[in-house]
Amino acid sequence: MIRVTAKISIDEGEIAEKFIRASGPGGQNVNKLASAVQLRFDVRHSPSLPPEVAARLERLAGARLTADGVVVITAQRHRAQARNRADALERLVDLIRRAAIPPVPRRPTRPTAAARLRRIEAKKRRAKLKGLRRARPSID
Repeated sequence: MIRVTAKISIDEGEIAEKFIRASGPGGQNVNKLASAVQLRFDVRHSPSLPPEVAARLERLAGARLTADGVVVITAQRHRAQARNRADALERLVDLIRRAAIPPVPRRPTRPTAAARLRRIEAKKRRAKLKGLRRARPSID
């Protein structure tokens, strides 16, 4: 079990790993070794996530979410496969932790009387300035 928060834990069987060839530095080994890791986590069918956390996770995942509701994280920062694997897992756990935080509800507010007065005064000053720009024919 992978501990995400105090209430959320994910079973390792829910995460699928695939090792692929990494781009970037690596010399001759880059064509022989599969050191990059592609992590796949099915958000929609995960029994470990509460529905509201899953919904927030889908929104947070963005382009990393497939049409089927699977989060795909690719890690290839390091040359070692084990470090890429740990990096991908940490990124997934971080994403789920951020999704587990409920959003703070917005409280509607009203402008103060002083703010309304300042706004009206600013509009009057602006109108007066624009009024001075009008070309009026002279009486002469």
